[in-house]
Amino acid sequence: MLFYFYFCESFMLFILRFVFLLIFSIFFIFFGIIYCLIHPRNPSNLFKFSFIICKLNRLLGITLEVRKPINIKYRSNVIYISNHQNNYDLIAAAGILQDFTVTVGKRNILLIPFFGLFYWLSGNFLIERFKCIKAYNTLLKIVSALKNKKISVWMFPEGTRSNGRGILSFKTGAFYMAILAKIPIVPIIISNIHNKVNLNRFNNGLVIVEMLSPIEVHDFIDMSVRELTVYCNKLIKDKFFKLNNEIYLREN
Repeated sequence: MLFYFYFCESFMLFILRFVFLLIFSIFFIFFGIIYCLIHPRNPSNLFKFSFIICKLNRLLGITLEVRKPINIKYRSNVIYISNHQNNYDLIAAAGILQDFTVTVGKRNILLIPFFGLFYWLSGNFLIERFKCIKAYNTLLKIVSALKNKKISVWMFPEGTRSNGRGILSFKTGAFYMAILAKIPIVPIIISNIHNKVNLNRFNNGLVIVEMLSPIEVHDFIDMSVRELTVYCNKLIKDKFFKLNNEIYLREN
């Protein structure tokens, strides 16, 4: 009998969260499209929306801890690189998103009804990864924007969700762009969130999002793009491991 009541209580929590997230998504995208039609392709759009998205962490039972370097002067015209596990880490990442930052996504995002339009109007770039010439031209377009506009780009160099497989190997696109635009790379690490969010559970624990100090690409002038890519991959992988160990010790 006790198990039955516990199950019903947990299932009710799942239903309430699911319904709220569904309603929130519909209204958020609807009003987001309207706002972006007034301010189309403005690189500040995502930053303004991030304050709302970040509130969802509390709804999901996540305690979010955001860490930034002390005394760092935040600036535009950098490339942020981050690990990508699932859709939940996008909600966590909203807590550290900086102004004038846009993302780079797959072009087939446009096929998602309403969200695709919202994503594009928000100022994000779309790339066709499997069409080399078009992908290369898009990268050059982003490099030009980084050189000539007050804008930064957030990229997921793994190129896909890791879904519990740790930190995957990085693709070189973000690092080519940083070198061509002669701008810093800023690593951001999101601690493990794979299988951490259970909509039936009130408390889903701690997630840490940490921004590291900028990597000035001119300091790595003797490195090839591949070597720089591997270096950043190891940097993020090591910090990911340390953050997960810290959370384990704090929660147990």
